[in-house]
Amino acid sequence: MFRALGTFGMVLLTVAAIVMVGLGFLMGPAHPLPWIMLIIVIAIPFVHNKMVGGRYLVWKDEYSVGIEEMDNDHKKLLNLINQLQTAVHYYTGKEFEEKALDELVDYTKTHFKKEEKLLEDNGYADLEAHKVQHEEFIAKVNEFLEQYKKDSEVTVIDTLEFLKDWLIKHINGTDKEYGKILNQKGIH
Repeated sequence: MFRALGTFGMVLLTVAAIVMVGLGFLMGPAHPLPWIMLIIVIAIPFVHNKMVGGRYLVWKDEYSVGIEEMDNDHKKLLNLINQLQTAVHYYTGKEFEEKALDELVDYTKTHFKKEEKLLEDNGYADLEAHKVQHEEFIAKVNEFLEQYKKDSEVTVIDTLEFLKDWLIKHINGTDKEYGKILNQKGIH
């Protein structure tokens, strides 16, 4: 509800500014009001994109674990988180939001299985500790999903922030550790 109101407010502000431009030009082209309002109308999308842009994750080379397949999975996870961010920010409807959330959770589980198999196949010493991190993550996400059923408005925003924070910390932490070890074994 509040997210839909935010979008509605942005549209209302834009329409009001456009109307002000039109009314301002009725006072004559020499009057400064329509020109000021025209600048505001033109600036709204740029300001909005600047404000919203910081909410999206962008892949950085520093996130690389040095194993192409895992990096590609991580990039896809970032994209799925961004897809959920879009659903949340632009409130595309509960159906799209749920689909984005389900796709993200499903792919995360797929990635974890693939990653754990890679580590197991290569005798990674800290595999069990890594699995525990994955299990704790899945348990936390399941908690969020249960809360989402009760109050989707607040929970999806909290879930999104948790996902962003956890993924980046996990990649830059334990995933980079196994990357170094597997890279030494010739796995890239």
